[in-house]
Amino acid sequence: MDLKERNALGDSADTHWYYTSKARMVARKLTPRPKEILDVGAGLGWFSRWFLDNGYGQRAVCVDPGYDEEREETLGGGRSVAYVKGVESYGSDLVLLMDVLEHVDDDVGLLKEYWDKAPKGATFVITVPAFEFLWSAHDDYLDHRRRYTCARLARTIRAVGAEPEELHYYFGAIFPIAVAVRLLKRGSKADSSDMKPVPAPLNAVLKAVCGVEALFCRWNRIAGLSVVARFTKR
Repeated sequence: MDLKERNALGDSADTHWYYTSKARMVARKLTPRPKEILDVGAGLGWFSRWFLDNGYGQRAVCVDPGYDEEREETLGGGRSVAYVKGVESYGSDLVLLMDVLEHVDDDVGLLKEYWDKAPKGATFVITVPAFEFLWSAHDDYLDHRRRYTCARLARTIRAVGAEPEELHYYFGAIFPIAVAVRLLKRGSKADSSDMKPVPAPLNAVLKAVCGVEALFCRWNRIAGLSVVARFTKR
């Protein structure tokens, strides 16, 4: 989550259905649970904090060249989060790139940088927005360079010498609604994110729907708002 989206969501950011559903979906892939997380392009570090708060790891290193300064935060219970501008090497057993690759000109180059530095046994989880035909003012506002299909993300991963172990779409249950909204808004100005606060009852319904989908999404190679990949350095 970056500052633009955090500002758009306000106080609802920490409980918003989109982010909590995505975090819970990824958590289902983390067996065994990680000890240390490297969160690449972490922004505000929302995903790292969520995983640590829910028992997935003791330490997270959030990497983002946009940080004004480097610092470390203690969360209690032996947990901590470091915010750094870059790393020369790392020993993390989980590497997250949560909606990051679409922001850079050279997605293969960024992924290769962290793949080459990764220790053996490190698990990578990547999420990216799906389908170029869904391009809208939302993408312009967030400075996206591209959207992906499963095939396109697979090519990016294989270009660094890795092989996807899981590759699928997510948020397929709400895909038809999202398509309609994006098409209706086509041509609008790039002055805001599509992420908005929603009423609590609707937020709960969307979480429930996406939670059920998370049980089966690893087999979804048809459609969704996000593409998700998991792979391990052997």
